[in-house]
Order: sequence, then C-alpha cells, then structure tokens
Amino acid sequence: MVDRAVLNHFLIMGITTKRVDAKSSPAGPAASEQDLLGGRVCTNSALRLAARRLGQLYDEALAPLGLKATQLALIIEIHQLTGADQQGPALQDLASRLAIQLSALTHALRPLVRDGIVELRHDAQDRRTKHGVLTPLGKTRLSEAMVRWAAANDRVEAVLGPASAASLRALADQVASDAFLVAYNAEN
Repeated sequence: MVDRAVLNHFLIMGITTKRVDAKSSPAGPAASEQDLLGGRVCTNSALRLAARRLGQLYDEALAPLGLKATQLALIIEIHQLTGADQQGPALQDLASRLAIQLSALTHALRPLVRDGIVELRHDAQDRRTKHGVLTPLGKTRLSEAMVRWAAANDRVEAVLGPASAASLRALADQVASDAFLVAYNAEN
C-alpha cells in the first residue's frame, strides 16, 4: 500500500499515480499491490512542499511591496555583489552565484527591470556583458522589504523554535553545497 503522506506530497506537486489493474499488469497481482515507492519516502517532495509553504509565507509578507521572496533574494544578491564602482554584478556571475541558468535569471529580472527596481547596464570594456544594478527605487524597495522579511523570518523562527530553524538552515546549506553534489555524484 502507498504511504498516504508520500502520496499526498506527490499529489500536491501535481504528480498523480494511477493504480495498475492487477489482471493487466505483466508482473501479476503481487506487483500491483506493492508499495509504489518500495517503502521509501521522497526527500525531494518533502523539501519542495516545505519550500513552497515557506515561500508562500514570505511572499505574503512582501506582497504589499509588489515583490516575491525570490525577487527579494535576487535584489539582495545584486546589492551584495555591487562593488564600490556601483557597476553591479555581471549577469553571468549572478546566475552562477544563484546556481541558475542565465536564461532563468534574465526571465526573473524582467519584472524587476519593468518596475524600475533593477537596471541592466552594458559593461564599459565588453558590450556583450550586462550588469544588474539597483535603481534608487530598488534600494528603497530593498530597505522596505527587509523590514517585512525580518518580521516574517522572526515568526518562522518562533514557530519552529531556534534550534529547529538552525537545523533546517544547516541541512538546506548542506544539500545546496558543492560538497554534497560531489558526494552524490561519487556514489554513481
């Protein structure tokens, strides 16, 4: 029998399971009655569900500013990677830092550029390279968003408890690390 909690994770993700008719199953009735996941739980599904829930909470906190949590993370990275020259990070460097494809980054930047929060500037030495720069409005939105983010973050921490919140962040950092990827790939 399929674990209902695991099945619910898959259903929430939009993945449906269709029960195989025992008579038409090439492996016979025993195969159709086996646990769909072989007694395993899906770590990916559990983390995605948790990430969506947290994302919703942070999105709600930022909604009055017209921002989503993912956009705030992008604005923060641009701010942190902007040097004294105020040129801003090259989009390729920003994509690499965020571990996303350049095309996904440019897609994510479109509403921020449209709304006047981020400006894309050509590099002075290499016109093919673009840099992301916060506009004055972007800097204002960042300041306003940090207040709302902090309130949401404090609430999440209070509900989870400081130790659980720290454990969750540590595990997430571990999974996101290059060392985890190397270890995972070494097992193949």
